[in-house]
Amino acid sequence: MLGLVENHSLTHSMPRTAAFFDLDKTVIAKSSTLTFSKSFYQGGLINRRAVLRTAYAQFVFLAGGADHDQMERMREYLSALCRGWNVQQVKEIVAETLHDLIDPIIYDEAASLIEEHHTAGRDVVIVSTSGAEVVEPIGELLGADRVVATRMVVGDDGCFTGEVEYYAYGPTKAEAIEELARSEGYDLSRCYAYSDSATDVPMLKSVGHPFAVNPDRALRREAIAREWPILDFNRPVRLKQRLPSLSAPSRPALVAAAAVGAAAATAGLVWYASRRRATVS
Repeated sequence: MLGLVENHSLTHSMPRTAAFFDLDKTVIAKSSTLTFSKSFYQGGLINRRAVLRTAYAQFVFLAGGADHDQMERMREYLSALCRGWNVQQVKEIVAETLHDLIDPIIYDEAASLIEEHHTAGRDVVIVSTSGAEVVEPIGELLGADRVVATRMVVGDDGCFTGEVEYYAYGPTKAEAIEELARSEGYDLSRCYAYSDSATDVPMLKSVGHPFAVNPDRALRREAIAREWPILDFNRPVRLKQRLPSLSAPSRPALVAAAAVGAAAATAGLVWYASRRRATVS
């Protein structure tokens, strides 16, 4: 009995660990910021032409991802587009479609990894450039312990000011992980991280066990050079079928899923549309 007590104490004295997951093309098969275009069209936020351009943007994203300059331009469009949007109106549109749009595109392989990390006693943290109001319900659906995501400023009138409070992108993801490690006691040398994009190299370098998942060309080169494992996820599955023990989020939880993701989605489609026009001209 004494031995069991000693082992128990030793386990609790060891540093905690976590697994950090990017979201788009790592846990889900599409861009979470471009998936809502049809819903926005039906809700009157965008026109038919924008929906068609979003389909093109989704193709570009799936084919090659987005580099640093593209992501910075997307942030600029996000800031300009969402200024003055009523948050509640956007929340209601997203709430009606979030579960139907996201549930079918979660990778079976990612769901298995999340289960395995939880079984091993590790926290699971979603770290995404998408908006917190969309990422947090997805994290809840996945059983994640924490979420790091972009946050927009909302004014006293309940509308977006057009300012970005926190942009979870590139080096800021690594900084967020390091801050979590300090506050939660994670030993980053024993932690895991997963991403598809070269923009997340700082996050991957922050942990002892980095993995490139469905990597873009730049990340694949980096992973090969650094001898990081490369994983291919290609089996999207409905989460409630894959993980029946996880109940669907309540309607209030869905209603909370909102504005940043919606604004980011529209920002992305407008940026790509502008880029397409520039290319054609």
